[in-house]
Amino acid sequence: MRWLVTGARGQLGSDVVSVLRAAGEDVQPLGSAELDVTDAEAVDAAVGRYAPDVLVNTAAYTAVDAAETDKPAAHLVNAVGPARLAVALARYGGRLVHVSTDYVFAGDADVPYPVDAPTAPRSVYGRTKLDGEVAVRELLPDAAYVVRTAWVYGAAGTNFVKTMVRLAGQRDTVDVVDDQRGSPTWSADLARGLVALGRSSAAPGVYHCTNSGNTTWFGFTQAIFEEIGADASRVHPTDSTAFVRPAPRPAYSVLSDTEWLAAGLPAMPAWRTALHQAFEQHGPDFRSG
Repeated sequence: MRWLVTGARGQLGSDVVSVLRAAGEDVQPLGSAELDVTDAEAVDAAVGRYAPDVLVNTAAYTAVDAAETDKPAAHLVNAVGPARLAVALARYGGRLVHVSTDYVFAGDADVPYPVDAPTAPRSVYGRTKLDGEVAVRELLPDAAYVVRTAWVYGAAGTNFVKTMVRLAGQRDTVDVVDDQRGSPTWSADLARGLVALGRSSAAPGVYHCTNSGNTTWFGFTQAIFEEIGADASRVHPTDSTAFVRPAPRPAYSVLSDTEWLAAGLPAMPAWRTALHQAFEQHGPDFRSG
């Protein structure tokens, strides 16, 4: 199989490329400097030149708060870009594995969101990501796979885990919200899931892929402190009113993996196990972030 990965220099994209290379796959990684997914001509040329069997799109505008005042840029990357990729694949052939987010939901549930739950994004970021989902499914109905995920962290780039490790070394105590719940997801595990989906005979459509189980940001931070040998009692619980942000955060981001498992795709490891493995394999990367 021939693979093309967009957003390939980012946190998730770099892991997708690593997984594919480790498996001996034919993969062409393209970062944002090499391919602007919002440029229709450039996208058409790249897809035509590389002729991928599977294109994994990890390119995204992920600055959630900045998107509130920079909607045009967020819309271009999160909605127009995926549409450009879908149009090119419809012309040349190939499947699209497109990564989306829990932010397409309102976050007011109390049981894991199934893939067909009503969407109701509360932020510009969430709305633009939903627009991208709709576009790829309409433009490439027989070969588009939308994969929603949540709370992703990895060895590359900046993320919550690296921030908490840094704060553990700078502060006596750290206050973290305990009223937002989700499934921390190691980007390497997610990358393996995306590759498994791209190789599979699963039907096109929407899937959810996160590490299994769930916790709050407070519980997640306690686990991070444990991994670096810090006293977890230094992490203090608070609520969302203590951290008012331009974009609202979902209070509940747990996604159901029912459809994922029903398609015969591999079960994802538990989030706590994944965190331990991430530190075992990439501890220096998390400590230097």
